[in-house]
Amino acid sequence: MSDLSFEQLLEESLKTISNGEVVTGKVISVKEDEIVLNIGYKADGIITRNEYTNTPNADLRELVHEGDELEAKVVKVNDGEGQVQLSYKRLQAEKGSKMLEEAFENKTVLKAPVTQVLSGGLGVMVDDTRIFIPASLVSDGYERNLEKYAGQEVEFVITEFNPRRRRVIGDCKQLIVAKKAKMREELFAHLEVGQRIEGTVKNVTDFGAFIDLGGADGLLHISEMSWGRIENPKKVFKSGDKVTVLVKDIDGEKIALSLKFPECDPWANAAEKYAVGNVVTGKVARMTDFGAFVELEDGVDALLHVSQIAKEHIEKPSDVLSIGQEITAKVVDFDGEAKKISLSVKALQADQEPEQEENIEE
Repeated sequence: MSDLSFEQLLEESLKTISNGEVVTGKVISVKEDEIVLNIGYKADGIITRNEYTNTPNADLRELVHEGDELEAKVVKVNDGEGQVQLSYKRLQAEKGSKMLEEAFENKTVLKAPVTQVLSGGLGVMVDDTRIFIPASLVSDGYERNLEKYAGQEVEFVITEFNPRRRRVIGDCKQLIVAKKAKMREELFAHLEVGQRIEGTVKNVTDFGAFIDLGGADGLLHISEMSWGRIENPKKVFKSGDKVTVLVKDIDGEKIALSLKFPECDPWANAAEKYAVGNVVTGKVARMTDFGAFVELEDGVDALLHVSQIAKEHIEKPSDVLSIGQEITAKVVDFDGEAKKISLSVKALQADQEPEQEENIEE
């Protein structure tokens, strides 16, 4: 029979622990700022609020419940009150650090929400470890406004891992560049002249709009925005607009786009509408010294030569006409191939004179 007392036998049956060791225990009590665990040792383990979470004033009763099993790191075998001081937070940080080290070595793609917007970049948190993404590595282009990333989830790889200096650097740019390169390759593999494709307006200038086609941008020139006349592209389009465009031309990596769809071509049935002898109405769109251009419909202009404005001599069109003025005239020439139409008010007046004389005689 053993000479050891019951207390000595019980103590020997319990495991021994040391500082830095990882232990697993069952929660036997939870207070607002403290968790008590049975860790199979002669003393219970204690996790204070500061050793469980970084959230100030967090109520641990909302985060942990009796019966839960927790893994923690031993900070002190005896905290001075006969209990074992544990840290859940430090163990998670170590696990997170190990995971980040492996992600760094394996170039693993990570995802995390942006928790900080700094003057020089973005801060994201992964398992309680802050990762800094410099502004130059946030995107493949210059980002004026980093605030738009606040709270957004971003993808990145770790390009520098130095836990001793608490320096972990993330890079979104190389992922974006690689993704766009793949999209670009796929786009050009299937892109053809005459194809209709949906894109997003990326940028609008005075001469046109650049459309993101998914991997490459195409230029929608102001002259290709409508069969009619566009004075200012910025009044028609804005960044983010979705638009279906026609691929007009592909020259290497340059893509020319158009919104002049063939089925909407106003010249398709112009020969009948504007046949010689027809009387038409339009508005003066612009003037030169030799005549006025009259817009009959979007995309169809006709020339009213200065000699055809009236029977009497006119020095220049602006002496008797103004932009936007409505004009009724007779078609005296039509060239569908060259897309040219000539009008004459004088001829129309000449046609109307016999009718007027007949009415007077009657």
